[in-house]
Amino acid sequence: MAITTLFEFAILIFSIVLHEVSHGYMANYLGDPTAKYAGRLTLNPIKHVDPFGSIVLPILSFLTGGFIIGWAKPVPYNPYNLRNGKTGEALVAFAGPLSNLAIVLIFSLVIRLGQHVLPSSFILISGFVVYINLTLMLFNLVPVFPLDGSRILFSFLPVRFQYIKDWFEKYSLFFLLILIFFFLQPFSHLVDILFNFFVP
Repeated sequence: MAITTLFEFAILIFSIVLHEVSHGYMANYLGDPTAKYAGRLTLNPIKHVDPFGSIVLPILSFLTGGFIIGWAKPVPYNPYNLRNGKTGEALVAFAGPLSNLAIVLIFSLVIRLGQHVLPSSFILISGFVVYINLTLMLFNLVPVFPLDGSRILFSFLPVRFQYIKDWFEKYSLFFLLILIFFFLQPFSHLVDILFNFFVP
């Protein structure tokens, strides 16, 4: 059990690092090198670990829901440098969940093609990778700050409604706690359904 949990935490850290690096590369592609100059286009986890999102939240979610979720320190970017304006902001936000989806597709394909020829331990680890990245993708698409879903949603918010965004940011911790303590179980059921779809 302890070894399994360690594997899950290791996969989580690797996955959230790729998630954040994807944000940075998308921003750089769209014309903003802020993440590059900040040294955040790296797979070194030390550059990305967030004390709450990468350590405290995974432990809390594991203890309350039986699985782990989390996030890394957000990659910095300057929206005024991005091409395509608001669309660029949405693309930067969506790049993270899209990277998790790519990992899900790759490892679910590995499981499907290799379940009878690859070692069972590798298939088991691949299943962890799929499950954790599905969880990260769905969790980050929830429209609550600082998750990507909120950045996608509010990137299209007219300037005159900026106060709504500011209000949600102000009380973001409150909404996150509600999400963690009251919606983890139904959320985990949704992840289970999708997992059974991707993995035979």
